[in-house]
Amino acid sequence: MNPEHLLSAISIQWDAEIVPQLTEYIRIPAKSPHFDPQWEVNGHIERAIRLAEAWVGKQPVRGLTFEIVRLPGRTPLLYFDVAGTGGRSVLLYGHLDKQPEMVGWREGFGPWDPLLENGKLYGRGSADDGYAVFAALAAIGALQAQGIAHSRCIGMIETCEESGSYDLPAYLDALAPRMGKVDFVVGLDSGCGDYERLWATTSLRGLAGGRLTVEVLTEGVHSGDASGIVPSSFRIARKLLDRIEDAATGHVLPSEFHAPIPAERVEQAGRAAEILGDIVIGKYPFADGTQPMVTDRAEALLNRTWRPALSVVGADGLPSSANAGNVLRPQTSLKLSLRLPPPIDGDHASQHLKRLLEADPPYGANVHFDHESGATGWNAPPTQAWLGRAIDEASSLFYDKPAAAMGEGGTIPFMAMLGKHFPEAQFLITGVLGPHANAHGPNEFLHVSYAKKLTACVAFVLAAHAGEGAQG
Repeated sequence: MNPEHLLSAISIQWDAEIVPQLTEYIRIPAKSPHFDPQWEVNGHIERAIRLAEAWVGKQPVRGLTFEIVRLPGRTPLLYFDVAGTGGRSVLLYGHLDKQPEMVGWREGFGPWDPLLENGKLYGRGSADDGYAVFAALAAIGALQAQGIAHSRCIGMIETCEESGSYDLPAYLDALAPRMGKVDFVVGLDSGCGDYERLWATTSLRGLAGGRLTVEVLTEGVHSGDASGIVPSSFRIARKLLDRIEDAATGHVLPSEFHAPIPAERVEQAGRAAEILGDIVIGKYPFADGTQPMVTDRAEALLNRTWRPALSVVGADGLPSSANAGNVLRPQTSLKLSLRLPPPIDGDHASQHLKRLLEADPPYGANVHFDHESGATGWNAPPTQAWLGRAIDEASSLFYDKPAAAMGEGGTIPFMAMLGKHFPEAQFLITGVLGPHANAHGPNEFLHVSYAKKLTACVAFVLAAHAGEGAQG
């Protein structure tokens, strides 16, 4: 392999083809089904997957077959299969559905208005995770151009990930006979601690989420008349949340939502904290004067990767301040997101959360918790020697620095699903979501230069996988 030629070819393809494709992809409001229940009628997911399919069809990759697979009543999935040498198989994963718009974009920027500025492509979905299918096939094509062997490469690009991948198990079952045994998984839907090296994700948190609704009246009444007699639905909701977390510290109280942290993950967090330094905490856009929950960098990393945390991510029943009269509102609804340590079962945690919130409601108020999302996290199996060497060498070649590893605070349900399907597989879970990339939030961007080098790293590791198979 000629690493310089490999990276050069990949960079040229990124500039000539992939960035323009992602620019058009950003324009498509292909929100995940959870955020667009009329996704099939609206057609945005269809436009996104057709865009990707058209590009895949133009790639000069030998042995490539592809199709959009459709199961009744489910979001579509783009599947590709590239013949390779040896008897081993790699699965490359990504998704095309997006998070909703979110407020707070800078003037001149917008979720569906792509903008390339200072090497960063702004817009919803390019980094999370629209680039994955393009990077995967660019990596394979670059290997073939140099005559470098790779194993059979299977691609699964879903359109339901941001809704918890609830359609994916059906596709895994349906496609299992075609896929056969998979011994290596490359997931391109994660983050990076900085933009200076290849990062491997070693764990992902799980999730229990839903809508807590507190109802105290059948209709709103004058607050001057009712306050002091009718309990506030917001105060009751606040009291119920006290069952889950300590409001003073943010510590999640029930032991059922906690798990022991393995020593290896503690060690990785410590090393990552040394590498990242101030980035660990400084990457967040704190409002003036706001302090972090912890200042120890290693503890901060463990907080966001192995400890549970509760967030209120949405609310209903609250009028805007401009339209808020002196009315005691009939109800308050809060959308809750409880991040869970990797080993905690997401469905069991969701059921326990429901019991805790609905039991013995204050004042006998009408309280419901409607479970909307639950996912079990993932903890990587021990890394085999060949993969550890390949990751480090790839990072040193293309970033001039050794690789690093840490857990991520987000949830990729696919990883736990695939771990069950292929329990003996090795995993390289990585991605482009580094400091300030702000996935799901305003001003989300893709760091183009980093993505080019990541694509080259993926190519290098695919070649190492094939080499390991040949030696075996």
